[in-house]
Amino acid sequence: MNNVGVGTRILNFIIDTLLVFFISFGFYRWHSFYVFYYHVGDIDFYIFFWVTLVIYYIIFETIFTRTPGKWLSMSKVVNLRNKRPAFWQVLVRSFTRVIIIDFLFIPFLDATLHDFVSKTKVVEI
Repeated sequence: MNNVGVGTRILNFIIDTLLVFFISFGFYRWHSFYVFYYHVGDIDFYIFFWVTLVIYYIIFETIFTRTPGKWLSMSKVVNLRNKRPAFWQVLVRSFTRVIIIDFLFIPFLDATLHDFVSKTKVVEI
């Protein structure tokens, strides 16, 4: 199995981030309805975005080993032995994505921070 290139990873990132944005925006608007009509506490949009991002990746990478972005680019997440990643690896991978400077580690680690810490990689199918 070949590791995917940077272009494929950027495509995955763009597609998945757009999907997460629209899903989290829907939850945010739903919550805003309740804030307006029932006077419950307001939560900022970025909280919805980050929570949706983590849950999105946990669900898709645990069940399918790939997200919709990875489906379109014909790639998937595997551990270092090219097997299905363990649940703890998906959890570490998903929570590490919240670190904004994740991609800056590529020149130093030859991988993103979430790949390095979780001991996973993204490969072509």
